[in-house]
Amino acid sequence: MIMNSQIQRIQEKIQPLRQEIINHKVYSAIKGIDDLKVFMQYHVYAVWDFMSILKSLQNNLTCTTVPWFPAGSADTRFLINEIVAGEESDVDLEGKRKSHFELYLDAMNQCGSDTSRIDTFVKALKDTGDLNLSFEKSRTPKEACQFVDFTFKVIESQKPHLQSAVFTFGREDLIPAMFISIIDEIQKTFPENLSIFKYYIERHIEVDGGHHSHLALQMTANLCENNKEYWQEVEKITIEALKQRVQLWNGVYNELTAKYA
Repeated sequence: MIMNSQIQRIQEKIQPLRQEIINHKVYSAIKGIDDLKVFMQYHVYAVWDFMSILKSLQNNLTCTTVPWFPAGSADTRFLINEIVAGEESDVDLEGKRKSHFELYLDAMNQCGSDTSRIDTFVKALKDTGDLNLSFEKSRTPKEACQFVDFTFKVIESQKPHLQSAVFTFGREDLIPAMFISIIDEIQKTFPENLSIFKYYIERHIEVDGGHHSHLALQMTANLCENNKEYWQEVEKITIEALKQRVQLWNGVYNELTAKYA
């Protein structure tokens, strides 16, 4: 992949925000498995809407209707379809095909983290198509509501370059190595409870921080090309996306620390 100057400029611009997320105090606030369960109840919304923005990109960059017609650039079709295959039908610890969202739910169930809110949210949204009503029915935490609402505003923009920017620069490769160390420590006490979650995190960092990251960068470059206005919009939306992640982590931190106040 050819790394262009616009991508390098954006990466330099967002580096302070990325470091704020990577060094967020929420990680050190996770002292045991009960704290981790709370973290998962927030984070699962980001896992779910990650899949939603991914499928929106596929809808916009390829032909997903019948009759089929060629759509856009074949190179860009290849990039998004390869990412979708990996995210929507990866393998779990037993080699069974699972989306990363389904794998995350398995991890929550294994460690005893309550999935009732995310389950209710997904069912309500499937039944009604109404985000706000689904938030209310599921009692989704405020910061998770704001995070998902932002993502869906980007989806509803129907601007693939903005969707690609949020997907590329603002998602799961932001989980730092220190988080893996915390999981390792907790797993020593609860070896039967965290194997799926640890696998999910390691797998997601490996896939999203490696191969998929390169594909996504190329996809964003292809969509923006030499359009100065597009690159300016990409920078702006990326900064907003990272600020939303900070707020989501703030929500987890505030709930964890409120227990000890």
